[in-house]
Amino acid sequence: MNRPLVEARDVHYVYPDGTPALRGVSFDVARGAAVALIGGNGAGKSTLLLHLAGCLLPQHGEIRIAGTVLTRQTLPTARRAVGMVFQDPDDQLFMPTVEEDVAFGPLNAGLPPDEIERRVAAALDRAGLAYARQRPPYRLSAGEKRGAAIATALALNPDILVMDEPSSHLDPRARRRLIEWLRAYDRTRIIATHDLDLALDVCGQIILLNAGRIAAQGPTERLLADAALLAENGLERPYRLGG
Repeated sequence: MNRPLVEARDVHYVYPDGTPALRGVSFDVARGAAVALIGGNGAGKSTLLLHLAGCLLPQHGEIRIAGTVLTRQTLPTARRAVGMVFQDPDDQLFMPTVEEDVAFGPLNAGLPPDEIERRVAAALDRAGLAYARQRPPYRLSAGEKRGAAIATALALNPDILVMDEPSSHLDPRARRRLIEWLRAYDRTRIIATHDLDLALDVCGQIILLNAGRIAAQGPTERLLADAALLAENGLERPYRLGG
């Protein structure tokens, strides 16, 4: 039996100001799966993604990536396995050009110049942004910035892609392109989103968070069709399911 690629066991985290963000979160994610993290504001979705990417470490419990427990000592290995796309692309794009942003991760991983070039070209091509390679990020549209942020994660060739609200601020055409790309992507995807129609289109499994706890988890269509469950957690059914 194959071990899950991502494992969380009784994960707790309290912010320095005393705000509890995660209260005993446990789940598994299989290799190649697409999982949506849903819940209202303050449910703990972004905090959980930051744990999966190694930006935060559990204060109690543990997270395993490919069988390795996340600790300060194992963070370099884990961060090579996980690529994160932040909610605001401006938090991720800080170099003079798109090309330099995408190259930043591979460069800091110590890869040779020819491999960095190969990865930058492949990531921009996959994100549909080869034409914007020499542009400064501030000259990009919201959709292009989102694509550039995705390319910075893809350049690290991660086994796991974690994304925080990837469809926010996208126009309908850019949102549809994103959904089609995510459906075609064949690696593990963990997506925090308020866009439940995107979750329905892309993800086979749902983890529903409420106040730092898992309120429900299971197949996407079953959970998103449960109007009472969603209402209890401050959500509404997707439009296609009669929301």
